[in-house]
Amino acid sequence: MKKEETIFKMVKEHHKKTFEKARAEGKMDLEFIPLCEHISKTKNYFTSSCCSGRIVLIGLDKKEKKQESVFHRKWHRKVKFDELKKGIDSFDGSVLWLKQEPIILHLGTNNIINSKIILQICEKIGIKKFGIKVVKDGKQIIELVGTHQINIPVKEDKIQIDDKYLKYIVKKCNQKFDKNIKMLKLLTKEIKKQTK
Repeated sequence: MKKEETIFKMVKEHHKKTFEKARAEGKMDLEFIPLCEHISKTKNYFTSSCCSGRIVLIGLDKKEKKQESVFHRKWHRKVKFDELKKGIDSFDGSVLWLKQEPIILHLGTNNIINSKIILQICEKIGIKKFGIKVVKDGKQIIELVGTHQINIPVKEDKIQIDDKYLKYIVKKCNQKFDKNIKMLKLLTKEIKKQTK
C-alpha cells in the first residue's frame, strides 16, 4: 500500500469515528445525517465538518472584531418572532448582529479525480461557492458554502430595528433556511447517485 493510501485510510477512519460519536451524542444537524452516513460508507470520501445552516445573534465589541464575538443565541432551525425579539432585548453588550447562515460542508477525498466529481455536482445543482481548500499527501478537502444568507446589525447601544421590520426579517430568514435544506437534499441525492 502506498504512503498516500495509508494516510487517507487513517484520516478517513478518524473522521468516520468522529461522525459516529457526534451522531450518537446528538450533536449532528439532523438534516446532514443521511449525507454523512452515505459518505462514511464510501471508499474514497469522508466528511470533516458540516452545518445545515443556522440563525444566530452574535454579540461584538465596539470595534466589531471577530475575535471578540460571542454567540448570544443560536438556532439550527427556523425561528419565531417572539424568541428572536426576546434574544435581542436581552442582549446587554455593545453591538448585536442577526445572521442567517448557509449550509457548510467540508468533504475529504484522496485524489483530484474524486474531487472533480464533487465539484461538478456543486456546479450542476447551483452551489456557487465551492473549491478545493486543502491539498496534502493522501488528502484533499473540498469546501462547499451555500449562498442563502442574511447579515444585519440589529443593536448598537440601542435596538436599531422595529418590530414590523423584525417580523419581515424573521420571515426572510426562515425562507432562506428552507432553501438551505432544499439545497442540502439535492446535494445528498446527487452525491448518493455519483459516489460509492
